[in-house]
Amino acid sequence: MIGAYLIGAFIFSLLLFLNRNRLLNYLLAGGFIVLQWVMTVYEYNHLNAEELGYFIPDSLAIIFLIVLSIVCVPAFYHSYIYFKNSRDIPRERAIYHAAMVVLIAALSAAYMSSHIGITWIFVELTTLSASALIYHRRNLRTLEGTWKYIFVCSISITLVFIGILFLTLALQEEGLKNLSYHALMDKASLLNVFWLKLAFLFIFTGYTSKAGLVPMYTAGIDAKDKAPSPAGALIGSVLMNVGFFGIFRFYEIISHTSIFNWANKIMLISGALSVFVATVYMLRVKNIKRMLAYSGVEHMGLVVIGLASGGIGRYAAILHLVLHSFAKPTLFFQIGQVYRVYNSKSIYDIGNYFKYNIAGALVLLFAYFIVTAMPPSGMFISEFLIFRSLFESGNIGLLVFILLLLTLIIWSFGKNIFKMLFIKPVGFNEENVVKIPAIESLSQFVLLAMVIYLGLNPPAEFVTLINTAISNLPH
Repeated sequence: MIGAYLIGAFIFSLLLFLNRNRLLNYLLAGGFIVLQWVMTVYEYNHLNAEELGYFIPDSLAIIFLIVLSIVCVPAFYHSYIYFKNSRDIPRERAIYHAAMVVLIAALSAAYMSSHIGITWIFVELTTLSASALIYHRRNLRTLEGTWKYIFVCSISITLVFIGILFLTLALQEEGLKNLSYHALMDKASLLNVFWLKLAFLFIFTGYTSKAGLVPMYTAGIDAKDKAPSPAGALIGSVLMNVGFFGIFRFYEIISHTSIFNWANKIMLISGALSVFVATVYMLRVKNIKRMLAYSGVEHMGLVVIGLASGGIGRYAAILHLVLHSFAKPTLFFQIGQVYRVYNSKSIYDIGNYFKYNIAGALVLLFAYFIVTAMPPSGMFISEFLIFRSLFESGNIGLLVFILLLLTLIIWSFGKNIFKMLFIKPVGFNEENVVKIPAIESLSQFVLLAMVIYLGLNPPAEFVTLINTAISNLPH
């Protein structure tokens, strides 16, 4: 199915790129969504069945694939709203939707890849497609953001490639050639520790650009700010997941070697620094989209901390990643509505939002409580389990440090969100305020409801998929 899917996605993206008719554009986008879901359902029903020799839809791949397929539906819907309410130049619309299709297809293929080299190829493809989305508005600021993204991601993907080269050196010493994840896991204990350490450092560092972690987190900040809100929703959620996927796959291999504890320390340091950096910037930044971008850095830091802490933290890391993938897009979609009302992303220009868009204001209010992991948010459960794993692993000092940083983030985030909702903006002209239909916020309420449901009452099949995904890690 993956072969037919990739061919179909290529055809859809080509037709979207060549097409200039608005109605046909949206019909083609709808057709791709159907293809995406057909492929997702097929792969779910063919769990662990190898395809084309390089793709295996295992439990982790299926989790991320389902999340992607769910999020892409409102992403295309809000893209339709975006073009309906802003300049609609046929050529730019065509490039935008073609890039969206390529990005989603590349993410799907990367999730299902069973070979470290194939993963690298499709992750690189996400850089190219995301760049087209970032540059959509075609002005100096988006040009700067695009070049920053391409520059940092190019360096990062080069680091991953160097790490793979170090890994092949370790394999050659043992007379091995297979770079599939399963083969590497089986032979991991035989590989040279020196080359493995170098490979882990380069591969982990390289994928932090996509995952939004220290040290290469800067790639995503401008990208999420400059891209249209529907594209920013994808870049701030499912695209970050592919960075985690690349790290997790190699982490599984390392877990069967003598350097496992060393790798955990590296990841704990990166995770803690990510939360620290996010805290520092969220206390200062006044651009709401950049605030959301740094919030993503914070959450990815918590995910890596949970994974490296072991125990229940590994389950919590995957759960938190899924919940974040549903919660964060709601905020990006809603900021698209905020921008239509105020024509600004600055906290100073936004206020009294309840007066102009009640449904949207409720989304912002609920999303704030959910993203900051306050009950009944499902993210409260995942974060609590991460904290528990830190305590059980003996990292008490790190636990206290993270709790202090999260307290500052909650205060800073809340101060700005409540200012947007309740305090009257200075010098705002109410005469030509855009009226936002309440129906436009429906998808956001649905996503927020999923965060609550999956955290508080996760389906047995969902829990099984997560537990299977982490089953290769030492108990």
